[in-house]
Amino acid sequence: MGVDVPGWGVPDGAAPAPSPALEVASRLARDMARVLASRQEAMTGLLADLVNRDSPSDHKPLLDEMAAFLEEELARRGARVDRVRQRQAGDHLVARFFTPPTVSPGDHAPGVRGTAGGASGSMSGSASGSPRGEAPDEPPAAGGRRGVLLLAHYDTVWPPGEAVRRPFRREGTRGYGPGSFDMKAGIVIGLAALEALAAVAGRRAPRPEGERREGADPSAAPTAAAAAAVLPPVTFLLTSDEETGSTTSRALIEELAPRHQAVLVLEPAAGGRLKTARKGTGDFRLEVEGREAHAGNDPERGVSAVEELARQVLRLHALTDPGRGTTVNVGVVRGGMRPNVVAGRAEAEVDVRVTSMAEARRLEALFRRWEPVNPAARVRMVGGFNRPPMEFTPANQALFRRAQAVGEWLGMKVEGTAVGGASDGNFTSALGIPTLDGLGATGDGAHARDEHVELDELPRRAALLAALILDLSLRPLAAQDGAGGRQDRP
Repeated sequence: MGVDVPGWGVPDGAAPAPSPALEVASRLARDMARVLASRQEAMTGLLADLVNRDSPSDHKPLLDEMAAFLEEELARRGARVDRVRQRQAGDHLVARFFTPPTVSPGDHAPGVRGTAGGASGSMSGSASGSPRGEAPDEPPAAGGRRGVLLLAHYDTVWPPGEAVRRPFRREGTRGYGPGSFDMKAGIVIGLAALEALAAVAGRRAPRPEGERREGADPSAAPTAAAAAAVLPPVTFLLTSDEETGSTTSRALIEELAPRHQAVLVLEPAAGGRLKTARKGTGDFRLEVEGREAHAGNDPERGVSAVEELARQVLRLHALTDPGRGTTVNVGVVRGGMRPNVVAGRAEAEVDVRVTSMAEARRLEALFRRWEPVNPAARVRMVGGFNRPPMEFTPANQALFRRAQAVGEWLGMKVEGTAVGGASDGNFTSALGIPTLDGLGATGDGAHARDEHVELDELPRRAALLAALILDLSLRPLAAQDGAGGRQDRP
């Protein structure tokens, strides 16, 4: 029999799972799909709550208000939450699910309590992170299994007051509002998936092969302790500065990622597809120095930095190479002092995107020896690559194949694509940690006024995420899956 979830296309007579454990897991995935289908309105309501709270990347008070709201939502679902405080950026949240109900040595405040998935049982944790902004110690994996890291950011590109000007609104099957698609819906999907795992998998999931489950009661309520016994520890990291380059969160991301077997990034999907590769991004500034002179009386004595910059812009744009996947864009130019003065100084801000570290190294070497067009002018290129490319490595391919397999359990055809934008997944992939991106919402209009989410897809995306986490608990990724090969990093 197929799963009775209207519109989800789960076929009758699906091929049996290749092993008893995976056959049970595929049934549990369908159970989670049913649970999530019934929670679409609740997911939409939470999305509205998030969208109607401003969280601009450069406004710490509003970011910290959002962090406090999310901290409560995480704790209410059974997480142990550590708040990693920042001086300038918003505070980051490290939430741990399906771990033993203990307080880590790094905790500095009384614990918060909540239930997993609304079921009986609770887990305690800290509402405060290290005062130095360090990541608290990671608890040991249950049963020796390495956990899964979920990555999300709660900052948006929209200024203070945007939520009042354009509050969440629903039109048909779409939900509109600032930050809805990028990426507050991804946070909703992550929370819903974890609730479904606690409610269903915690009660009935099989142990991974080789582990005995003595004294287990299949009819027991899905407590947090039961979930921790069969699921991998899940760390849900919510950061506050992804839209501005992850300046304060990168070190935290790179510290946490190697402690997990896989990283699942809840950035929005690309036309429904998962993001299997992303370009690396470089931020450069071209500085030009000429020589000032009177534009009317002595123009021949001057060396125009603006003219030199104009020629340099054409040179830089000529570096764009679609065959290599390289793009170079001069987005901002400045120069000169007055119209009647030959410009003595000018500069340009340059965005560079590449698909491989080899190409990043080639361009950085080229920029180090960058020369002027007019020998009388002087030029200097400063900056570098702040995000390595997320390449479709063997480790990432193995994780993507897992997503395709669990998608079949749910009757979903899972496809992938490469995109030009970067995310925090670029950092973890460069460390050699299997990384898969685009597990968040379907919709369109990121950073645009028509930004929206397909509300009917929220439960489906949460079901895919939950099923993938369950699969990784039963079949942890290993070295033969390509994990562990670190790339060079900028």
